[in-house]
Amino acid sequence: MITLSPFFIFLLVSAWSADALVQLRRNVSIPAVFVFGDSTVDTGNNNNLITLAKSNFPPYGRDFMGGIATGRFSNGKLPSDLIVEELGIKELLPAYLDPNLKLNNFPTGVNFASSASGFDPLTSKLLLVLPLSEQLELFKEYIGKLKMYVGENRTTTILSNSLFLVSTGTDDIANTYFHTPMRIWKYNTYAYTDLLVSYASAFLQELFAVGARRIGIISAPPIGCLPSQRTLGGGIERKCVEKYNQVAKLFNRKLMAELERLDNNNVVQARVAYMDAYNPLMDIFENHEKYGFEVANRGCCGTGLFESAFLCNRWSPFTCKNVSRYVFWDSYHPTETTYKIIVPPLIHKCINSLFGSHSSY
Repeated sequence: MITLSPFFIFLLVSAWSADALVQLRRNVSIPAVFVFGDSTVDTGNNNNLITLAKSNFPPYGRDFMGGIATGRFSNGKLPSDLIVEELGIKELLPAYLDPNLKLNNFPTGVNFASSASGFDPLTSKLLLVLPLSEQLELFKEYIGKLKMYVGENRTTTILSNSLFLVSTGTDDIANTYFHTPMRIWKYNTYAYTDLLVSYASAFLQELFAVGARRIGIISAPPIGCLPSQRTLGGGIERKCVEKYNQVAKLFNRKLMAELERLDNNNVVQARVAYMDAYNPLMDIFENHEKYGFEVANRGCCGTGLFESAFLCNRWSPFTCKNVSRYVFWDSYHPTETTYKIIVPPLIHKCINSLFGSHSSY
């Protein structure tokens, strides 16, 4: 495990301030951010795929710049955008497959995530989206283009000093495992979470092999508390579905242990950090009034009970007017406001772990 001097990172501002920027000390910088995963971080890579997992139409993007639906599964920005903004790199993290992507965006990072993907390759096959393996191939293609643009030496410097983020796993548990016979009939929950962690570990090691040295991986959320899961399995009262939450927590525990093992035993002097989204989100779900929300069990779009992707559209009846009252934008994805509460402390702790002198799990 690499050991860096404590001066590498110094946070000058409160970790809980949504307007704060991570301040790095002199001679230390994070040149770029690269993101892999699913709809929680996909900024538009699915737009030109033949898939139902799209959101490049109203009312998605209602509160985005110019009210444009860009393929982000929210009313506004996603964590991938908020993270590069928080780090002071740029305002938005563009999708690599955006046909309007410019080369001058390459040195500061791009996004390879694909909505509805997962650690389990079957998850991506179900909706014809990009699995992590294909996201990695796109990244390799990107590296070749970056070398042509800035040269091999600068490319190596960018990759070794950049922040890599992975956010996926929700669709594996919520959809592939609980609603696909070929998984739930073959694996119990313990075996399936083992399988997911093995896929996650293999992907991280593949990132090491192509030059990534600092990787943060976001945990599974309280899946049973998503409005769609409440509708499907929460009974008449639409309570959180505990069996989904238990699997998410089991996966998170195993993932944390595997990241610690990788951090202690890798031979390429790379670092990995576990980013806990489960507990902060659960606190918002259980104490939403404390954060200024009024509705935590329904999404803003349509009835808020089941609408997501193509079911959340300009003709969805009852779509809310005041999205700031809602934790969720659709039945599966949080609002920009929720992300703005979650992201700053999450990224501050991640940066401290990856660029500081000690890992924290």
